[in-house]
Amino acid sequence: MNDVLSEHTRLDQAAWDWLHLLVSDWQLLADLSFADLVLWVPTRDRSWVAAAHVRPTTGVGVFVNDVVGARIDHTRQRTVVQAYDGPQIVRSHATTWRDDLPVREEAIPVVRDGKAIAVLTRHTNLASMRTPSRLEVTYLATADALARMIAAGEFPSASAAPPASRRGLPRVGDGVLRLDAAGTVTYASPNAVSAMHRLGHDDQLVGVRLAAALGAVLPERGPVDEELMMVLTGRVAWSTEIESRSAHVSARAIPLSEGGRRIGAIVLVRDVSELRRRERELLSKDATIREIHHRVKNNLQTVAAVLRLQARRLDDPRARAALAGAVRRVGTIAAVHETLSGGWDDALPFDEIATSAVRSAVEISNRSQESVSARLTGSFGSLHAEDATAVAMIIAELVQNAIEHGFAEHGGEVVLDAERRTTEQGDGVLSVTVTDDGAGLPADFDPSRSGLGIQIVQSFVQDLRGEITWSRLEPHGTEVRFVARLREET
Repeated sequence: MNDVLSEHTRLDQAAWDWLHLLVSDWQLLADLSFADLVLWVPTRDRSWVAAAHVRPTTGVGVFVNDVVGARIDHTRQRTVVQAYDGPQIVRSHATTWRDDLPVREEAIPVVRDGKAIAVLTRHTNLASMRTPSRLEVTYLATADALARMIAAGEFPSASAAPPASRRGLPRVGDGVLRLDAAGTVTYASPNAVSAMHRLGHDDQLVGVRLAAALGAVLPERGPVDEELMMVLTGRVAWSTEIESRSAHVSARAIPLSEGGRRIGAIVLVRDVSELRRRERELLSKDATIREIHHRVKNNLQTVAAVLRLQARRLDDPRARAALAGAVRRVGTIAAVHETLSGGWDDALPFDEIATSAVRSAVEISNRSQESVSARLTGSFGSLHAEDATAVAMIIAELVQNAIEHGFAEHGGEVVLDAERRTTEQGDGVLSVTVTDDGAGLPADFDPSRSGLGIQIVQSFVQDLRGEITWSRLEPHGTEVRFVARLREET
């Protein structure tokens, strides 16, 4: 729609906003009309082009293909121009045939601040029409009222809830209540009756004030819920949720007016009890998972504390060093679970974890923090929880090795650089480079015959379906680079 408006029209931003507001809510009119709707906008060359198109979910449509971007044809242009110049609603004098289907068409001017800015055409498939029931008569009468409001610039309502907040709200097929100006129900669709029964109102709805009927069955909430009352009386364009002891019902009110005077409203209702029950289950499961991560983190920290106490009682320096390495590795895994326990998602912002792992390696090194420094460049982005543990362990081991073996005689700096990219096949790839300015690799270095830390690194790189390389830098220093394929974030 934006492409059509920018390419073909001279409409200003205020007109754009009004048309977007209309299109965000016109499914309501299409469903009540049992008809396709097409939005036509005037072009710079005095023609007309279709900017948007919607089909009804309550009946059989007319157009098989979308008409967005199409120029108006001569059979429809006269009606559209007449509605725009009026501005007034214009119904075509003759039935139009399309694909062997009889179609009734009418043009509705879209008015803003007293001026027409576009035209809405309504296309009804007469072949699907039958002897109208009470429901269909009410729907069509309500659709006509909305059409007159569009032509008068009274719909859509600029004060209504923003379009983004309308997602998941009830539609026409979910249930419709028609109210008069006093808030009395004049019609209730079968689905709407069922929703009210779920709330606890078992009596007749028609002829009863909706606010009074539901007020008798809803639990006491202390102060009067003004938002709920405004929706139940249909006085403002707003939405809310009605909660009783037995059900949850989403409700949305759309006031109807004629000549600037409020004549009633429609209230769309939808039973969302099952949806809310599932949401509560998901929240409960999420909270349980977070608690599990929290307890795992606490248990790991307890294990690390026990190992640290054991190390202090040992006289053998090599044994103490081995336990110190175990403490560091357990702490790295605990840091991942700590991050998991603080969020709702399995995708972790990993930069903070990487920074913590690097800082921990520096702090527990056997030389002063002033002589050894480390810094992070680039960004890891978000990692899946299973990948995060493996990557954190690899980083911690590589940084620790650089400090322990590269800076044996003097201090230096370790640089950790991360880069995320996506392959042509859509796979996520992480490239990490650990560089130090230490003594460099020994001449006889062989990863397959190295110590426990290198073995841990190679094992985790293999789990990540990656590869790792070690390089000697000139005049001194070491560069280790590993590339890993990441799991898809869900």
